[in-house]
Amino acid sequence: MSTIAAPLPYRILDPHVHVFQHDPEFPFAAGANVPQEDRTPEMLLALMKANGVAKTVIIQVRHYMFDNRFLASVLKRYPGTFQGVARVDPEKAGAPDDLSRLTAEGFRGVRLSPAGDASGDWIEGPLIGPLWKRCQELKVPMTVLAPIGRMPAVGKLADQYPDLTIVIDHMADCPVDQLAALEKLIALKRHPKLFVKISHTWQLSKQAYPWRDAQEHVKRLHAAFGPERLMWATDWPVSLPHASYEQTLRVVRDDMPFLNAEDKHWMLNKTIERVWPFPA
Repeated sequence: MSTIAAPLPYRILDPHVHVFQHDPEFPFAAGANVPQEDRTPEMLLALMKANGVAKTVIIQVRHYMFDNRFLASVLKRYPGTFQGVARVDPEKAGAPDDLSRLTAEGFRGVRLSPAGDASGDWIEGPLIGPLWKRCQELKVPMTVLAPIGRMPAVGKLADQYPDLTIVIDHMADCPVDQLAALEKLIALKRHPKLFVKISHTWQLSKQAYPWRDAQEHVKRLHAAFGPERLMWATDWPVSLPHASYEQTLRVVRDDMPFLNAEDKHWMLNKTIERVWPFPA
C-alpha cells in the first residue's frame, strides 16, 4: 500500500536496486551465496508502484559476478523503466573492452567493489587506470562500493580522471562510531563530478528506525557536498533484513528533519537525473 498522501511535484527515482532469479538460462557464479527466494523485476515494479517510485537503476548483483546477461535481459524487457550498471573484472586486462561492449549493449556505467583487505588492493594496481580512462571516454558513471578506508585510493584515481562521473555507494559504509573516518569521504568533495549515495542508514545504525545515529553521517555529507551531489537509494533487496522498501524511502522523504523540500527534490530526483537521465 502506498504511503504517499499526495504525489510529489516530481518523479522519484531509485538509483540502486538489485534483481536476480533462479533460472538455468542465467546461472549464478560459482560459490555465490544466493537467497532461495527470487527478487524479480516484477516484484520490484510492484514495490515501485506502491511507493510512487517512477524509475530505477539496477546494479548488477554480485550473485552473477561478471556475467551481466540476466540484467541485460531485464533491460530489454522493460526499456525506459530501468537503467543498468554492469560489473566487469577489474583484474582482467580486457576489462576496458568489456565495458565498451556492455555500454554498446545499453548499460549505463560500471560498478567496482574493492574490499578493504588485501583482496581489494587491485584498486591501486596497474590495470585499474585503463578501466577508469575508458569509463571517462565512454561518458558513463563509475560506481564504487568500497569501505571508508579505500576512499583515499578512489581520490587518487579521481584526480587522474577529472571528467569522469563517480558515484560512491552507501556513504562508503562508514561505521557510525568512527566519525573521524568520514573525513576520508568528505575529502573527495574537491571533485565536482563525484556524488554520494546516502543509503545504508538502516545497516550502519545501532538504533531503530529512523536510524538517527546514522543520520549524523547524512548531515555531515549534506553540509560538505550539498544536496546537488547526494542521492538516496533503497539497495533493495539487500535492505530487507533491516528495513522495508517503504522505510528506505520514508526515512529520506519524511524523517530527516534537517532536509528542506528543495534538498529532497535534489536527493530523490534531480541529482539522480544528473547522473542517470531517464526519458520523460
